[in-house]
Amino acid sequence: MPFSFAALRRRPDLEGPDLVAVDAADRLILDESADARAALGVGQLVVIGDAYGALTLAAADAGARGIRVHQDELLGEEALALNARDTGLEKVFDSHALDADLLTGARVVLLRLPRSLRALSDIAGLIALYAHPDVVVFAGGRLKHMTVAMNDVLRRVFDRVDVSHARQKSRVLTAHGPHDGAAPAPEEAEVDGIRVRAFGGAFAGASIDIGTRLLLAHLPAPRGDRAVDLACGTGVVAATLAVRHPSLRVIACDQSAIAVASARATAEANGVADRVRVVRDDVLRSQPEATASFIALNPPFHAGAAIHEGLAPRMFADAARVLEPGGELWTVWNSALQYRPALERTVGPTRQVARDRKFTVTVSTKR
Repeated sequence: MPFSFAALRRRPDLEGPDLVAVDAADRLILDESADARAALGVGQLVVIGDAYGALTLAAADAGARGIRVHQDELLGEEALALNARDTGLEKVFDSHALDADLLTGARVVLLRLPRSLRALSDIAGLIALYAHPDVVVFAGGRLKHMTVAMNDVLRRVFDRVDVSHARQKSRVLTAHGPHDGAAPAPEEAEVDGIRVRAFGGAFAGASIDIGTRLLLAHLPAPRGDRAVDLACGTGVVAATLAVRHPSLRVIACDQSAIAVASARATAEANGVADRVRVVRDDVLRSQPEATASFIALNPPFHAGAAIHEGLAPRMFADAARVLEPGGELWTVWNSALQYRPALERTVGPTRQVARDRKFTVTVSTKR
């Protein structure tokens, strides 16, 4: 099948009428960068933050080869691979971590602007540190998610930042002249006796969100010697469990590369890295069936920028698969989302443990 924006899909991520695989910002980044990309040699193009492959595959269709790609979300990587297979472009790019191998010698970088200024600062610092001195960065996004502060972040490590005209509620910032680059370092703070480390873009940063606080206040000692922190974010729950219970081993998993790096840093900061294993995973895909007796979960409810209620039930279902009979899923959720019926259906008998003005904590026992 030849490349077409219309053919791009989000799978294995959630799909639906209001969930798109390509948008106007992707198209504008490609149009603004077309001349610069035309002059590139093999391996000189880097793409960061490509949601489902629109930037990478359109650039490949235009002739780019040896494209280096970084996507924070594992499902984005997998969607890119599937879309590449469908269009016959699977051998023209490689996925990388956000590091020197991704950026060394890059002449053009296509970047979907992250919503977090700290995430943008981390990315910009790495580009300025490792990319070619003549690198040009085309950083675009939807106007509703962009702020003037993004220009300021880029200007800290680039000599010049130009702003495109808006088109279809999107805009591109073009940065030239990198200087004073630096590798990212996590933000760190001590909260309720736990040291939290967070790289830019991690949920709640170097703090503990109020839902997680409520969950932590009511978590019991897990049965057995192993627990799972599902959708671990910065790893606060995993680190807290390991600190409270010195014989416990914890698996912490998240599909976000930023979350995984933050959770590892949090475990190290609390001296429990030898007992907390952090895995980048799609829910609990890598965990065998009926092997866990205790899972803790603070589920996300955003699919990209959109609020979507399909995320948590998918996590409930995989938790139910991994729990052994009699195992417990401890969940905290925004009370307005009314997840208890879904937990009852998917996992088993569910009781309320705690509730405050906004959040509810439940425990569900696997049938």
